Amino acid sequence: MSDREWRFYLKDMIDFSERVLAYTEDFSQEEFVASRINYDATIRNIELIGEAATHIPDQIRRQYSEIPWRQVIAARNQMIHGYLGVDNDILWSLIQEDVPALLEALKGALEQIES
Repeated sequence: MSDREWRFYLKDMIDFSERVLAYTEDFSQEEFVASRINYDATIRNIELIGEAATHIPDQIRRQYSEIPWRQVIAARNQMIHGYLGVDNDILWSLIQEDVPALLEALKGALEQIES
């Protein structure tokens, strides 16, 4: 895999994370769950974040160990394989706490890589 390819996936992860935050902005948890379009779009983008993470080489994952790669991929698997059992409290916590922290870490890694 070339540098360009994995960097593309890292940029995708940033884009998908920004979408999650945009799709949930100004919503309460109850409003978010009731908004099927935003809910479905958010779950899809969480899946895509995890899918993109699977394309980041192990060497890069080790270099940027502050990014919770395994948890990101596990969240993707839960969304895809556990779609009938998504816990909305956990999902909301992921959106409110984990995605913003992930986005910050991804942007920091990309900044280091590109400098």
